[in-house]
Amino acid sequence: MQSLIAAIANDTETARFLAWPGDFELERAEHVEEVHLASGAALEGFAGDGAGGTFFFCGEGGEDRPVLYANSEGGAALVAIGVRHLLQLLLVAPWWRDFRKFTEQENAELAAEYLEDMPDLPAQQRRAAGALGLDLPSAAEVLSRLRETATGAGPEFDLVFTPENTRYERLFQA
Repeated sequence: MQSLIAAIANDTETARFLAWPGDFELERAEHVEEVHLASGAALEGFAGDGAGGTFFFCGEGGEDRPVLYANSEGGAALVAIGVRHLLQLLLVAPWWRDFRKFTEQENAELAAEYLEDMPDLPAQQRRAAGALGLDLPSAAEVLSRLRETATGAGPEFDLVFTPENTRYERLFQA
């Protein structure tokens, strides 16, 4: 079975959709700062966003490893367990970075903003999901999973700015 990362790299249309509105690009895997996990576990950048943020695999293994996101402003959070869950989040709720309250109302407002700019968003989401062999759970499901993952992560997933040995701020609070 082909990896999801390889599937993205081999499908220009899906990669373009993930780049926007998903703000996820495989070519941007280098983080701007020297960082490490508080636990000392392996940390591997594999994608980034247009604002200088980076998606990292945590620990050893394949695409089912925990995924940590670090923005360029000193914030980080564990956002998914595995690439499959990350891609579902990016496809279903590309506005996830703007979440603070994790409410249905907040989701509806953010979704409406995206749909105003991209009326064909649902069709593009279905096409990208189909190309990757992913199902599209509800926004409530992926955002609930994000909340549980991000707020339930222990200190071993804290990202540390290596030169100063200071921890990044958590993006989502319990």
